[in-house]
Amino acid sequence: MNLENSFPLLSLSELKTIEQEFYHHFCDVLFEAIKALTISKKTILKRFKITNPEMLERFYLENRSIMLYTAHMGNWEWLSFIPHYTRFATSTFYQPLSNKYINKLMFHIRSQFGTHCIPSKQGYKELLRFKNEGVLSLNCLIGDQSPKHNSQRHTATFMNQETDFMVGGDRIATKLKQAVLYPEIIKPKRGHYELTFKVIEERPTHEEKNKCINAYIDLLEQNIMKQPALWLWSHRRWKDKHQYI
Repeated sequence: MNLENSFPLLSLSELKTIEQEFYHHFCDVLFEAIKALTISKKTILKRFKITNPEMLERFYLENRSIMLYTAHMGNWEWLSFIPHYTRFATSTFYQPLSNKYINKLMFHIRSQFGTHCIPSKQGYKELLRFKNEGVLSLNCLIGDQSPKHNSQRHTATFMNQETDFMVGGDRIATKLKQAVLYPEIIKPKRGHYELTFKVIEERPTHEEKNKCINAYIDLLEQNIMKQPALWLWSHRRWKDKHQYI
């Protein structure tokens, strides 16, 4: 249903091809997440390429922290490898899981290379602490998740459907004067990913409300169109929307 609504002009056979490619890719993601427990730095540098690391270095030399607006594209768990490529302190926002064993395992996978894992509710306070202590940080926040029912949201057209987006990340970046980037991810072959940083907004301001989110949506759509099977189609992203009726 997600694919049918997102690609109304594609034939059933074309949709089935994307569906099958997605399931193959998703199995790879699960295996790769487990492999991250024992992967070596040499293997990481071989399989996870950043095409423009100089962009991170430019912001570092400008004494600017970064909000990395990520998505469920490619293998998003491998973003925990970024400490191997930059002088920034890195962090990621996460929602603690109810299963204590799985939560502990995912925390270890995400933090073992130096990424600081921050519960989402504590995100702003922790990044404010970084700023006050003079710590230059690169902070990952997944932006394509559904906002909670009681949280603020921005509604826009995404993949041919009316979609609600969380608004916290861009507002944190604005308050803390962080640059906002999107990590475009492609999969040139199985087990290999290439990441290219795209600028969403170098200096977000309060005057242009939701500008960062709209730019993020455009970049995410462009990324999906390059390799549709790499996005998390099994997620019930539009479960509350009328287009399923």
